[in-house]
Amino acid sequence: MAAAAVQVPSCNRMLPGSHALEPVHYPKPVPSTAVNPEVVVTDWVNLFNKQVHGGGSSLAKLFLKSSYWRDLLCLTWDFHTLNGPEKIASLFKTQSSGCRIKSLAIDGTSDVGKPQAASVNFNGDVKGVQSFLTLDTDVGRGRGLVRLLQDPKDNGKWKAFTLFTALQEMEGYEELNGERRPIGTERSSRSDRKNWKEKRLAEENLEGDLQPTVLIVGSGQGGLSAAARLKQLGITSLIVDLNPCVGDNWRNRYHQLVLHDAVWYDHMPYLNFPSNWPIFTPKDKLAEWFEIYAKVMELNIWCSTSITASNWDETAQSWTVELESNKNGSKESRTIHPRHIIQATGASGEPYFPSNIEGIADFRGGRLVHSSKFDGPQSNANGKNAVIVGSCNSAHDIAQDYLEHGYKVTMVQRSSTLVITSQSLIDVTMKGLYSEDGPSVEDADLINYSIPNAVLKRQHTECTREMMKRDAPILRGLLNAGFALDSGPDASGLMMKYLHRGGGYYIDVGASQLIADGKIKIKQGQEISRINAHSITFADGVELEADEIIFATGYQNMRETARKIFGDELAERVGDVWGFDEEGETRSMWRRSGHPGFWFFGGNLALCRYYSRLLALQIKALEVGLMKYEDV
Repeated sequence: MAAAAVQVPSCNRMLPGSHALEPVHYPKPVPSTAVNPEVVVTDWVNLFNKQVHGGGSSLAKLFLKSSYWRDLLCLTWDFHTLNGPEKIASLFKTQSSGCRIKSLAIDGTSDVGKPQAASVNFNGDVKGVQSFLTLDTDVGRGRGLVRLLQDPKDNGKWKAFTLFTALQEMEGYEELNGERRPIGTERSSRSDRKNWKEKRLAEENLEGDLQPTVLIVGSGQGGLSAAARLKQLGITSLIVDLNPCVGDNWRNRYHQLVLHDAVWYDHMPYLNFPSNWPIFTPKDKLAEWFEIYAKVMELNIWCSTSITASNWDETAQSWTVELESNKNGSKESRTIHPRHIIQATGASGEPYFPSNIEGIADFRGGRLVHSSKFDGPQSNANGKNAVIVGSCNSAHDIAQDYLEHGYKVTMVQRSSTLVITSQSLIDVTMKGLYSEDGPSVEDADLINYSIPNAVLKRQHTECTREMMKRDAPILRGLLNAGFALDSGPDASGLMMKYLHRGGGYYIDVGASQLIADGKIKIKQGQEISRINAHSITFADGVELEADEIIFATGYQNMRETARKIFGDELAERVGDVWGFDEEGETRSMWRRSGHPGFWFFGGNLALCRYYSRLLALQIKALEVGLMKYEDV
């Protein structure tokens, strides 16, 4: 008899091929004694540098048995999270020319970064010492952060619990800003000398023999952030987008859409939102900001432009791409030869629309679309029935919008959903880091991304418990209304659910109370068996009247968008996107995809801000010969 299939709770489901992320176990605390953080960090840094210069035979002794070294482009030209002294020592030994990191130093330039006593867990009972670091590598400079704890099994010696190292700039190829900013004028007596506007138009239109080194597909936060970083490294890029205007990817979404992340978390590279910007950004305001950003950062963008053909030349290591632009009603074709393509069409791919549901073509109501095509309710609904299939951010926003326009609204929740109020998210996970009184966004990012995902998962298990305690009244109301709740993978909350599978949550900005009050009805735990002319029939036989049906059913993997644009050959060659690899790093995103000259780039504004630098550094390193695509 075959074994019964194991039913995995929906909150623990992962993307195909993704590795389960085991949360860390904190070392047993050592009784606290008075310590001098600067002395503790200085001694450890000196020992580390001694090992680097001396061959690293005892490097493992500087790390706890349960420890992590997260490295982004310093040890290798890839992202790694090394768990435990043995793996750390093993990677060190495989580097034939020695450790690429030449030295660490304490970075005491800011109060938040200087050596100080700190807890490594959310609850605050695992205490240690932490410090920002600067570092030199064989190609440039970087930043880092170390968290030290005492080893109870080695006479209380201070050892690394987590070490983070990330490349910031390459020697001789620094960003063209600050002291290296352009002069802005040219001293010449030539009569044909062009002014700034003429030069800008020539670059934007790729006049003469100018070719973009990088073609970027998509002008959302991913495409804009990547192009801005590349420009500062002197690399010419061209963004193409099907939409008529920059920002339309947000502008064309549903009427009441507002970002659910706070402004302090959402800044873009080089240009923060102004101090009067609302905490939660309306979608049309964000769209206008994208237009402003593109102009200020002098990005080359062709809107109303599609890719009609593409071919990768393995020998020349470059692409031939056919573009078609719709300009003032006429079509123009252009062939370009970039060496890299960045697919920045969003962390998700094509909309997932269940078109195979029986009877879907028989529906005769006013509207049946995916949420990405929802442009707002009709006015004067007069009690029409709206059914939203799905129960995450978009579904809640759309349901609330329908209700406010006089519809009778039912949300179809097939499994469970994680719900956190926006206020708890700000007060618990963002407070003191991404907040009005927080550090600079650069320092906040260093702290945030220095946490290995296994440690982050454990920390978020603790902070999710606190947020749900604060949100208990509204969560009870949801349960009483028949809404099924979960707390994320292994109870680790919103961010880990996002990184595990890209969705499955709602950041409450008002709709939860409407559900608790019974104003938005819930149909829970049943799949749709058939769609009729003016109703939906569920697997339990219940029939629900429907004048409009919105499928807020999420999106496919980015890989499927790549297949649609670039064909099966590329789609089969690249790796799976999103979820975790065996070390706990995000798969195929912001790093090599598996196909030379092709990169996936996406995520929320914060992820795009941070990882755009690392993507640009990889492309620059390839272009100037510091890195080969096959380097490990």
